[in-house]
Amino acid sequence: MSLTSHISDDTSVAVLETVDKQIASTISPAATLHFHEKITANNAKHRGVHPIVALESHNEHLAPLVAKALHSLPPTPRDPPSLSVRSGSTWLQKQRPDFISVTRGPGLLPSLFTGLQTAKGLAVAWQIPLLGVNHMQAHALTPRLVSALESHSNSDGHQHEPAFPFLSLLVSGGHTMLVHSKALTQHSILASTTDVAVGDAIDKMARSILPSEIIANSEDVMYGRLLEKFAFPDAQGYDDYIAPSTRAEEILRKPSRWGWALAAPLAETRSGSKSKAMEFSFSGLGSAIGRTCKRGETEMSIDERVDLAREVLRVAFEHLASRVIMALMAMDRNGPAANTEKRIGTLVVSGGVASNQFLKKVLRSFLDVRGYAHIRLTFPPPSLCTDNAAMIAWTGTEMYEAGYESDLSCKAIRKWPIDPNLDGGILGADGWKRRY
Repeated sequence: MSLTSHISDDTSVAVLETVDKQIASTISPAATLHFHEKITANNAKHRGVHPIVALESHNEHLAPLVAKALHSLPPTPRDPPSLSVRSGSTWLQKQRPDFISVTRGPGLLPSLFTGLQTAKGLAVAWQIPLLGVNHMQAHALTPRLVSALESHSNSDGHQHEPAFPFLSLLVSGGHTMLVHSKALTQHSILASTTDVAVGDAIDKMARSILPSEIIANSEDVMYGRLLEKFAFPDAQGYDDYIAPSTRAEEILRKPSRWGWALAAPLAETRSGSKSKAMEFSFSGLGSAIGRTCKRGETEMSIDERVDLAREVLRVAFEHLASRVIMALMAMDRNGPAANTEKRIGTLVVSGGVASNQFLKKVLRSFLDVRGYAHIRLTFPPPSLCTDNAAMIAWTGTEMYEAGYESDLSCKAIRKWPIDPNLDGGILGADGWKRRY
């Protein structure tokens, strides 16, 4: 069991309990989420995440969330060490967490320090281990949490799904990368963005495309969510999408009825060398949207804005899908096709952008028409797509079960790669200890 505080621009706490394989039953889930709440800083005035506002929100909300979470700890049985939790004038005996996990990086250092120092204090007070978690690793492992929450255990041991290896497409406001997840701490980066993250790019393009009254009346600064609702009102229009069956068809410009046409990222570089490069780029698409929205002297109509919103999402998401297909094709060429145990069977999509339903449609359509209909596409539920404490709790659990814990002297890490070839990856950070 773990109590987790996860810190970015969100303040979140969770209490997660997993089933002991030795006493597992076929009727209970492999994991139970006793508590999970999140409070997001109000950044509406800044039209984006403001570090100071985020930090003030963490300091305001983290301790009350922890206090609230304590009441959701399971009652203590006779043997395990207990924790006294005050409820009015009485004291309740609760099970003491086995360890506490917390986001250690990557991210904004002031926000990370707030959560890490709180977790260290609880670890010392309760005399339990600390697990400092890489939150990009946590995004990749989120579907395994979902599987544990939904599936039943058995005495033969529960296999978390998806089983390694699998592909992870991590898409958020701060990260865009395609990862080959081979094991718990083995995640090789196959492609990453060379400029801005897809979530950040979509948020910025949405500011140009969305009517000003929608932005003015919204408290949500994640404008990508607003853009999807604007482009596909009442979830209508997803089924109209047909994926291109070839790469040549994919990179063709599609002229609109308004006269503009958006180019696929990296498809029209001067030498053509970038067309099949294993990298992502969204800055050029953002510049094209800026020029399109500023052209002419007349105000862009709502119908044109809707068409532009749909086209932006299509082009951005097809760019993501193209690199997934390239990676799968490369694996087919280089890997032993007969070795089915090492063949990729699942594509995990996580991060804040993974909650976009049109992205799901584009990826599924691409896989089906390009010969990869057998690949299972896994998206966490929307509540677990964005940064959250539950995924940190689960990742801490997997690391704890693998024998890892963090030294109390560990520091927050602004940049912390998950690829072992980059500064040692997850285990390359100092402060890890092995319990066995």
